[in-house]
Amino acid sequence: MTKTSWPELKYENLKQTIATVQLWTQIVGKIRLVKSPWLNHSWHVTLYVSGKGLTTGSIPYQNGLFQIDFDFLSHQLIITSSANGQQQFNLSPHTVSSFYHELFEKLGLLEIDAEIYAKPNEIEDAIPFQEDTIHCHYDENQITAFWQALIKMEAVFSRFRAKFSGKCSPVHFFWGGFDLAVTRFSGRKAPKHAGGVPNMPLDVMQEAYSHEVSSCGFWAGNDNFPYPIFYAYCYPAPETFKDQPVKPEKAFYSPDLGEFILHYEEVKNAADPEGFLMEFLQSTYEAAAITGNWDRAALEFAQKP
Repeated sequence: MTKTSWPELKYENLKQTIATVQLWTQIVGKIRLVKSPWLNHSWHVTLYVSGKGLTTGSIPYQNGLFQIDFDFLSHQLIITSSANGQQQFNLSPHTVSSFYHELFEKLGLLEIDAEIYAKPNEIEDAIPFQEDTIHCHYDENQITAFWQALIKMEAVFSRFRAKFSGKCSPVHFFWGGFDLAVTRFSGRKAPKHAGGVPNMPLDVMQEAYSHEVSSCGFWAGNDNFPYPIFYAYCYPAPETFKDQPVKPEKAFYSPDLGEFILHYEEVKNAADPEGFLMEFLQSTYEAAAITGNWDRAALEFAQKP
């Protein structure tokens, strides 16, 4: 892992671009959703960090495979079909509505048919994509910094994931919350989730949390919490979870969010950012596993050199 510095991320600088790009990724993610076989916990809907941005990975369709890439090097949206070649258009400050229409025009040229639920999820006061002429911001420097930060996190999250032999999600990017996450499972069923996420069907939430989890990730923040953060939570959360000692010392439990939090800025400024972040991931998992009585001997193993 390279020791180059982590990019600066400030919510105030990011927020307008993130608000627009999140909606773009929702459109693309929903295309993957309708064309892919259902995987448990909605793992078939996510995007992945790539060497040039965010990608759907391979999606099956009647003529073979296709994938959609947000290329944050050339700032293009690229659609590649195994049967019919490639279409692309520029990522620039244009509206969600224009992005939606141009994307589906390009899909048509590649003979890719996809009919999506054309309204955002996990966002309050959601505007249908075709009607959204409000969100139209795209700052190349800000989205590039965001993607470069995701690359740094992906490497640490992947090493953390590799220490677990039980069921574990991929390291993937959820377009609903616009967060990078990895989730470990105890193997036991959990109580039914109460839901409560805006514009998210209850049955989807309950299936996502059908089994006990310890989850961690990165989130860019919002107007109510204007800081990029790393987070860690468990479901169900034992009463003693929030009182567990976690590392590093800069980490803390937020009663408002119901999660342990470590500010991105603290990781960026650490002498060893990767090691600093790994401490947070490991100690918060241990807090969940200890208070939840997970069978750690059966679920963990030492990594090979």
